[in-house]
Amino acid sequence: MKKLFIAAIFIMVASVNYACPICSCGGGNLYMGLFPNFKSKFLGVRWNYSEYHTQLINDPAQFSHNYYNTTEIWGGINIGKRWQVLAFLPYHSNVQFDDDKGHTTKSGLGDITLLANYNLFDSRLSKNRSNKKSQQFWLGGGFKIPTGSFNIDVNDASSTLADMNAQIGTGSMDLFLNARHSIQFKDIGLSTSASYKIGLQNSQHYKYGNKLDLNSIAFYQIKTNRIIVTPNVGLAYENIGSNRLNNQKIYLSDGLNSGSFHTGGYTFNFLAGVEVTIKKVTIGANIESPLSQQFAAGQTNLNLKGMVHVTFAL
Repeated sequence: MKKLFIAAIFIMVASVNYACPICSCGGGNLYMGLFPNFKSKFLGVRWNYSEYHTQLINDPAQFSHNYYNTTEIWGGINIGKRWQVLAFLPYHSNVQFDDDKGHTTKSGLGDITLLANYNLFDSRLSKNRSNKKSQQFWLGGGFKIPTGSFNIDVNDASSTLADMNAQIGTGSMDLFLNARHSIQFKDIGLSTSASYKIGLQNSQHYKYGNKLDLNSIAFYQIKTNRIIVTPNVGLAYENIGSNRLNNQKIYLSDGLNSGSFHTGGYTFNFLAGVEVTIKKVTIGANIESPLSQQFAAGQTNLNLKGMVHVTFAL
């Protein structure tokens, strides 16, 4: 098991992360999705991927192909019956391809996120619960530590929005709120989660947009003597607010405070995946495809998202 975990880390760290120049998809994002089933502790590695294409309305010759990969070590521990602490440690290697600069790269440790959740309701703790049905509801929050690098002067006239979103970190201590509900009857279940990132200003008075993530995933467990296979399908919604400098919205142009279209937007996606559990090890993957979206007045489009993970219940 130890060798499998180390191999997973090396495979995922070898991936490359690409940054979107105008959609406000900078560092400090957090993916929840389906949660591992564990009694005490879990530790895992996962790789999140997303692919964007940008083309300016007023100048179609200005374009970029953008890809994000985040390799992340994540873990959690239950404290008693009601409390849970979670930690997320991401690694980014940001690469951008565009018509002006060609290929640019930034790599390094991202911003670490810590969360504490309280179990408001858990039918498994009830003396009268049915073995056929279980339900949980967790609510909590936390913060993102600015451990990732933010090495740019926002007051430099040559700095662009693409430079801001290519940073490894946000340079700010941001806040997170999250909620997670799951219900299961026999082998069929539904998991719904929500998270909201409140971006704060960094030392240079630059603020990445607030971000709302919602997803609801239906799953079915196929059980054998040693293996549980869990196919799943669902819907995911993401809404990203505008970046700001000195509390003023950032617009899409050569300068930071000029232009007609502000940054940010939304995407509504269909997702499908599968989880395979062998004893205390779960290997899973999913893929997301947009059903509807509107980023930067339609200048940026999400093409695809994906996630792969290896998680160990300890």
